[in-house]
Amino acid sequence: MSRGHTLTLDGVTHRFGPVVAVRDVTLEIKAGELVCLLGPSGCGKTTLLRVIGGFLRQSAGCVLIDGAPVDPLPPNHRRVGIVFQNYALFPHMTVAENVAYGLEARGMPRGRIREQVAAMLGLVRMEAFAERYPRELSGGQQQRVALARALAVEPQILLLDEPFGALDKNLRIDMQIEVKRLQREAGITSILVTHDQEEALSIADRIAVLHRGAVAQFASPTEVYDRPATLFVNTFVGAANLLRGRVADGGAAVALDCGAVLPCPVGPELAPGAGVVVTVRPERLGFAAGPARDRLAATVRAVLPLGSLTIHEVELGDGSAIKVMAVRQAGEPALRPGDRVHCEVVSPDACAVFPEEDRERGDA
Repeated sequence: MSRGHTLTLDGVTHRFGPVVAVRDVTLEIKAGELVCLLGPSGCGKTTLLRVIGGFLRQSAGCVLIDGAPVDPLPPNHRRVGIVFQNYALFPHMTVAENVAYGLEARGMPRGRIREQVAAMLGLVRMEAFAERYPRELSGGQQQRVALARALAVEPQILLLDEPFGALDKNLRIDMQIEVKRLQREAGITSILVTHDQEEALSIADRIAVLHRGAVAQFASPTEVYDRPATLFVNTFVGAANLLRGRVADGGAAVALDCGAVLPCPVGPELAPGAGVVVTVRPERLGFAAGPARDRLAATVRAVLPLGSLTIHEVELGDGSAIKVMAVRQAGEPALRPGDRVHCEVVSPDACAVFPEEDRERGDA
């Protein structure tokens, strides 16, 4: 089994008539890395996957594997495996026959095919199901077979197109763990397309967040979540409260419309008085004992217990609503709708500041 190959996308652009679906995408993906293409519907992630697989010829730019361009090659000559959301198994073939299909198409000797099929079914823990048909398998089992079929031909790159979308939540988590295990054991460079932020954050080595066909940020899950490059990334990946205000104190704080003044990491490109949007995650807010200049006076509007956590929706003085997520403490009296509270940011670096124009042009 291959131990990973590099994948380079160099200025890839693709147009459908006048519509630019993918815009100047450049990514350097390391050997053995699992990268998620994350974004909302219509952002270009599936188009980009099809370009990598050779199912679409891009309008501009090039795709390279181990530094060599593969653009002239058809899909069956690119050494790329793909797993679709609906698994695309052949219903008239057994599990073993499905896994063997690509090997037979390549003219591999029968003895070697039997060995490879057995090895792949062992890898995905489906040896006992070799003679069953797809209709006799659960969704998770079908997905394992689809993975075995894709891995059997020893692809240089593995493409996964929303592979968990048809599974229920618990099985989806189990299969995410399984795919990560298989990918690590095989050491294969993998690209996974998803619109599920939690999925990307849990499984990826790095995430390419796509917005309107372009890469908004390409970084580790931790960096994407904690240090979003744009307002779109901040609001799309995880929950974020948006607070309007203006740069104050010579650029060292933001005076919010709701009355509080927050010390924030304001960039030098934002002049004092400039309109901004401050973002803060619900879990980076807490409740304080009383008022202060940097605390947000609010009224509790809703309380949602979630096991060990509680989400509070509170209304600020300017009428805007934010959410505060807190760990539920045993024996501590719960807040109720109508209670007056004061919210504080756990630390100045919990905030991110973006120009107000980013929100006005629809980036949030």
